[in-house]
Amino acid sequence: MKLLLKINIVMVIVFLVGLGAAYTVADRLLQQNAQAEIQDAARIMMESALAVRTYTSKQINPLLQTQMRYQFLPQSVAAYSATEYFNNLRQRYPDYSYKEATLNPTNPRDRAVDWEVDVVNRFRENTQTKELVGERDTATGRTMYLARPLRIPDDACLQCHSSVEAAPQTVKDKYGTANGFGWQLHDIVGAQIVSVPYDVPLTRASAALKKFVYLLVGLFLFLFLALNLLLSLLVLRPVRRLAGIADEVSKGNMDAPDFPAKGGDEISTLGTSFNRMRRSLVEAMNMLQ
Repeated sequence: MKLLLKINIVMVIVFLVGLGAAYTVADRLLQQNAQAEIQDAARIMMESALAVRTYTSKQINPLLQTQMRYQFLPQSVAAYSATEYFNNLRQRYPDYSYKEATLNPTNPRDRAVDWEVDVVNRFRENTQTKELVGERDTATGRTMYLARPLRIPDDACLQCHSSVEAAPQTVKDKYGTANGFGWQLHDIVGAQIVSVPYDVPLTRASAALKKFVYLLVGLFLFLFLALNLLLSLLVLRPVRRLAGIADEVSKGNMDAPDFPAKGGDEISTLGTSFNRMRRSLVEAMNMLQ
């Protein structure tokens, strides 16, 4: 097996091992970065919902108090405003969702479904938990959800939810008397849940990983060709020439030309030593004659 072939085989093996290690590390880092990006997006959505709730409670609700005596307006409810805000957002980003999942809501659309009930119960079982992050499979793919507990912070919420008798008549006229009552101060009645799809960040991470692999392969091919060229010019060609001269001398051709040893590298040193050895051999042969 020729020297260049041996070197190329070793280079390919080393590259494949290095590529496998680099792929594994890069894939793990990109996946972690994608998950962090998803969580950041979910937290931004959650803070946006809180901002809408605060705006509704402090600025919209006071303006509608007079109308509320004659007709209940859901626009005055912070949860309704936050939900409507995200419903508008979903027209452009349909895979993103926000819901104030409640065990016993006044508005039926806020009723928690099976997996949301589990989330709410986890908050109720551990009241010190401030946030939950999890994953679930949906019809559109893998989704991450971020949830925070919905707690009754003060008596203002109980005006509509403590009992049927205490609730405003306009609320009962709009939603009836079957749901949304019996809430207690400081109880956890539901959870704010933001759902963010994995597909966009993961697709972006996969594309970045492919580009990284292509870059490594391209760099290896460039170095592979460059190293083969350098080996051929600086090592293999001089060695072949030296081997040819040595072969001529071994056959008794003492008139073979000297090896052109120029420079101070190892090949030149070897050529100089060979030329000196050949001259010594010629002198020894002449002495014997």
